[in-house]
Amino acid sequence: MCGAGTSTGGGAGGGAGPEAVIVPVVFGLFFAVGVVGNCLVLIVIGKVKNRGGARSLSPTNIFIVNLSVADLSFLLFCVPFEATIYSLPEWVFGGFLCKFGHYFFTVTKLVSIFTLVAMSVDRYVVVVRPKKSACARSRMSALVGLCVIWMGSLVCSVPVALHQVVTNHPSAPNSSFCWENWRGPSRQFYKVSILLLGYLLPLLLICCCYTRILWHLHKKMKNMSRKSQRSKQKTAQTVLLVVTAFTICWMPHHIIAMWVEFGTFPLNDASLAFRIVSHCLSYGHSCVNPILYAFLSKNFRRAFCQVFISPHLKESQTNLKTKPAQ
Repeated sequence: MCGAGTSTGGGAGGGAGPEAVIVPVVFGLFFAVGVVGNCLVLIVIGKVKNRGGARSLSPTNIFIVNLSVADLSFLLFCVPFEATIYSLPEWVFGGFLCKFGHYFFTVTKLVSIFTLVAMSVDRYVVVVRPKKSACARSRMSALVGLCVIWMGSLVCSVPVALHQVVTNHPSAPNSSFCWENWRGPSRQFYKVSILLLGYLLPLLLICCCYTRILWHLHKKMKNMSRKSQRSKQKTAQTVLLVVTAFTICWMPHHIIAMWVEFGTFPLNDASLAFRIVSHCLSYGHSCVNPILYAFLSKNFRRAFCQVFISPHLKESQTNLKTKPAQ
């Protein structure tokens, strides 16, 4: 329903092959890991307090919360429906969910990607332009940025909802499926625009920001202690993981989209496997994000311990103190 592959030929197999079992299981794993990971991020950021006792809602945390909300929405509203395409012989959710599902898939995908770009720019300002960060980085500017991201994503995704229909085809394995009924140059223009706005330009901006950050840190490493050098090396490794994950997870999705528009996408076992891989990678990115942007951060791990571990330790210590002597 939500992935690019569904618009290339409806259902993948209608429950006729091993993918009818394997794909829902894999999607279920992504769903569970992604939901748990993103919920933990939201809980930790929502409960952690700074030294003054107030809620810690920095611009960075605002972006991380928005990323988790987008990824969580993506998983909740797309993965369950997508899994049924491989296991059910027909589309059973009606015309509204056919339109809304594809629309919401595009919206949350763009919100997630644009948020990653905003986080990269935010990191660039903090590290490379620290003198300007005080005036450029504020809660209000971050919230305004999120409004722009959501409004832009909602508007850019409208053409997707306008052209989704429930239909059938005599050569398709499914008796009915959710199909993108749209032809002509306008569709090709839109698909190329999404490729540029939702993949190539974000990837370029993310790479540029992190390249400048790494170069800036490299120039300063000569005067750093070994502890600081190790910290910067970990930063470099995290940056490399971020760029690699974004590139690999979304590349097959866009390859299929361009193949469908400007070539002849075959409907065979090999193309089915490629479509399944593209779906798994794109959904997997929603599981990877909380790991890359939260759990690999020392500050987040400290906050996680503050929220989930410290209260239990304090309770145990209190029980030991109040426990009567035998």
